[in-house]
Amino acid sequence: MNRRNVATICTQIGNRSDEKTGAVSAPIYHSTAYRHEGIGCSTGYDYARTKNPTRALLEEGIAELEGGDGGFACSSGMAAIQLVLTLFEPGDDIVATSDIYGGTYRLFEEGWRKWGLTFQYGDPRNPDMFRRMITEKTKALFIETPTNPLMQEADLSVYKQMAEEHGLYLIVDNTFYTPLIQRPIDEGADIVIHSASKYLAGHNDVIAGLVAAKGEKLCERLAFSLNSAGQILSPNDSWLVMRGIKTLPVRMKQHEENAKEIAAYLESHASVSEVIYPGRGGMLSFRVNDEACVDPFLRNLELITFAESLGGVESLLTYPATQTHADVPQNVREAIGVDNCLLRYSVGIESAADLIADLDYALEKAEQATRESSSS
Repeated sequence: MNRRNVATICTQIGNRSDEKTGAVSAPIYHSTAYRHEGIGCSTGYDYARTKNPTRALLEEGIAELEGGDGGFACSSGMAAIQLVLTLFEPGDDIVATSDIYGGTYRLFEEGWRKWGLTFQYGDPRNPDMFRRMITEKTKALFIETPTNPLMQEADLSVYKQMAEEHGLYLIVDNTFYTPLIQRPIDEGADIVIHSASKYLAGHNDVIAGLVAAKGEKLCERLAFSLNSAGQILSPNDSWLVMRGIKTLPVRMKQHEENAKEIAAYLESHASVSEVIYPGRGGMLSFRVNDEACVDPFLRNLELITFAESLGGVESLLTYPATQTHADVPQNVREAIGVDNCLLRYSVGIESAADLIADLDYALEKAEQATRESSSS
């Protein structure tokens, strides 16, 4: 059969896996142990930390979706990044995007730096900056594209060439775009990471992380690390992520349609100084004119939820300064543009007209509260 469309792979994930019953929805296998007929005999399943039938379906699915040779399902997006970092040794250096998710920055700076790795940061829109930072100790490029929360995109073909020239791993966080919009392995990446809690699962009801990798030896190393440390995804959560992936194509279509409408609305609003939307996907960020507007604006939202996370069917607004990037030092945060006027919006699949009405009401109330505060 010819290579299937990504939308088809999403919808069919887990189907035809149970030949005995013909179940369309994959069974959930809770067993931690598996019976052996005798010494040297195995069904392929020995102990659930090593392999579980439900988790295996998800891992095979993400490998196929991303065009990788292996997939790995972890207990969270951060656990997925932790897994990838086990590939490196003390003294190794990684060059990463400067506008990076705050939890990733925390893991780099407060975790792995203590354990012997070093990290440098550059603007992904400026490959020459990355090139100048590469030394004989550099072992990988870690690229978020688009970045979180400033939506900066990287030209992966340029970073592929850079990685090949210097013998580096190219690692790409594809959480925001998903395989429907971007397939980094097709563009030269060795490893793709997802916080599957976000768009892949899509319903704000599960924490999960996924890794897809290219190359047999690389996949063997990742499998060994995952089995050894055991930050695996549970069978129930594996099933929830698969259920979410089945509707990813229709959800992403609506996320993107709504985001385009809302970006246009925000660009025309007098209280908004900047809208940052890359033109694809369901994520955007925007700045209000006055930091004093932020709290009353968030308090007056009636439909959109002020919360961390993203990628679910429900619209969520996040304030990076005190939420996703709270552990990033203020001088670092502000230097890359994550200031106290910035808001990140995960646009849901509700009616765009209703979402715009909610934003309009909250912005109006925020303007009123700011005027009253300044005049008192």
